[in-house]
Amino acid sequence: MTAESAASVPLDHSADLALALEIADAADAIALDRFRAADLVVETKPDRTPVTDADQAVERAIRERIAAARPGDGIFGEEYGVEGDSNRQWIIDPIDGTANFLRGVPVWGTLIALTIDGVPVVGVASSPALGRRWWGSRGAGAWTADPAADGGARRIAVSGVRELADASLSFQSIAQWREAGYLDRLLGLAETVWRDRAYGDLWSYTLLAEGLVDIVAEFDVKAYDVAALVPIVEEAGGRLTSVTGDVELAHGSSLATNGLLHDAVVSALR
Repeated sequence: MTAESAASVPLDHSADLALALEIADAADAIALDRFRAADLVVETKPDRTPVTDADQAVERAIRERIAAARPGDGIFGEEYGVEGDSNRQWIIDPIDGTANFLRGVPVWGTLIALTIDGVPVVGVASSPALGRRWWGSRGAGAWTADPAADGGARRIAVSGVRELADASLSFQSIAQWREAGYLDRLLGLAETVWRDRAYGDLWSYTLLAEGLVDIVAEFDVKAYDVAALVPIVEEAGGRLTSVTGDVELAHGSSLATNGLLHDAVVSALR
């Protein structure tokens, strides 16, 4: 994503955001119905990652709703690939955290993004087992709510932590860093920060957007893993790039910070 391309995108995405939130309601219902189900069907994909019947059912439902509401838009989903050719593309991860889902761990959720000319402009991350949802749209802020509660939405913002020594880091997975050849740099960064944990998947990024974590970094990242999180993190005041500072979605790694720490973390991992 470049500053020029971001500047060319109109700011009013309220209708698309409303659609994404409506779709998230349907996705939540399907996924929760299969969560901890005794007859959950689990298969292994060619890349040796698991997929459940819930992943497939959620993505099919999302695709059907997008096709009905925005028939000219393209779709890119984890389970069924690319459909359509448009400068408007919806990017879907039907269940981010499938490994958690199939083990009965409640840290998982559906990610729904809209990109225009490659720029993520709307993002929804819905985690019904945690009773939480987060969303953001370009120019309209980042928000969270419990969809089942009556308390309404509240705006969220990243932390004001300015020093690595005071920062909380979520690194996702030791294996990722080892396989990427970055384990020594992760250990060095962990020695520098105040606290390190591996919260995992979408939850790390939403904690960052709420100001509860200051740095999130991981490898083996696909566009559908992060596209929905970009508007949430950025509208909360943070930054999301690769670990080397690149800003394209398909760079294979992800580094999200509160913005104040970003350059220092990129330097530490270089």
